[in-house]
Amino acid sequence: MITLIIPFIFSLRQLYWIVFRCVTGLVFAALMINTADAVEPHSLFPTPVYVTLQTDGVVENLQTGTTWSVPGAHYHAVSSDGRHLLVSEAGSSNVYLLDTTSGKLLSTFDVGPIAQGVAVSPDNQQGLAVGAGDGTVTVIELATQKVGKVIPVGKAPHNVRFTPDGTRAYVTLQGSGSIAVLDMRTLEKTDEFSLPGIDQPHNLDLSDDGKTLWIRDFTGQVAAVDLLTQKILAVIPVGRGHAGIDAVTASQYVFTGATADPMVDVIDAITFKVVKRIDVGQGSHGVRASHDGRLIYVGVTNPSQVVVIDTQTLEVVKQLPTQGQSPFWLAVSSNP
Repeated sequence: MITLIIPFIFSLRQLYWIVFRCVTGLVFAALMINTADAVEPHSLFPTPVYVTLQTDGVVENLQTGTTWSVPGAHYHAVSSDGRHLLVSEAGSSNVYLLDTTSGKLLSTFDVGPIAQGVAVSPDNQQGLAVGAGDGTVTVIELATQKVGKVIPVGKAPHNVRFTPDGTRAYVTLQGSGSIAVLDMRTLEKTDEFSLPGIDQPHNLDLSDDGKTLWIRDFTGQVAAVDLLTQKILAVIPVGRGHAGIDAVTASQYVFTGATADPMVDVIDAITFKVVKRIDVGQGSHGVRASHDGRLIYVGVTNPSQVVVIDTQTLEVVKQLPTQGQSPFWLAVSSNP
């Protein structure tokens, strides 16, 4: 009898531990899944990331899920301290200044017909807003929330970027196939140079050292320009249509979308070659990197979502539906 009872007790103990381990393993896995879901927004968005949803007139903070109503939300830029957001209204002359803590509208500026690209200076003192219809860039003093000066720049300007030290700004002149150079100390246009092979310069970005200007055109090309000599280093075929462009911090890559193709092109900044085309869905426009250059955020119109790309593996790691239609532009706190 004893010999029969002992194996039975032993088997019960084995069964107990098997069940115990299975249950605790499932509980632990569930906790891990819930924890992953809880921290995921902050791992994907270590700083606030804003996307304009043009059809719905909304700006969405992807980190928090907060949305603010902004008429015709079009191009936008966030200050490097994360406090202010400049947003242009599509098809109008309006640019709005928002408080990012509350979403409160602080001021509205008339920058001339067809407000386009906007930028905030590295020291957060000035904003720039492009008026494409009258060929100007309006300087906005953020401390006083007043227009400081209106600078004539040339035919059909589209977008603008500050140099890393804030002493200059570059403006794409889509109507003349050239770049205007602004001195931000005197608030004057000091130069203009042409872009052979690029007929309609659209959006632009600068390398971290401020030596190379990257320009995305309207029809499917990217130009790299040496700013010391103002000479084109390369013209690179990319996806059809126009899009944003970002020369990524701490990376040798430059990323650009394509409104007429389902891809993001990855350009090697050393060889000037496209090293990969990443399928993200049809109509990628806004392209912006996280502050540390680890991730790329891409606004895609069909379907309306933001696609997140790992800049080391060059793979899509997340696809996030937006809270509105037509994601247009992206602005990242600490990467204005």
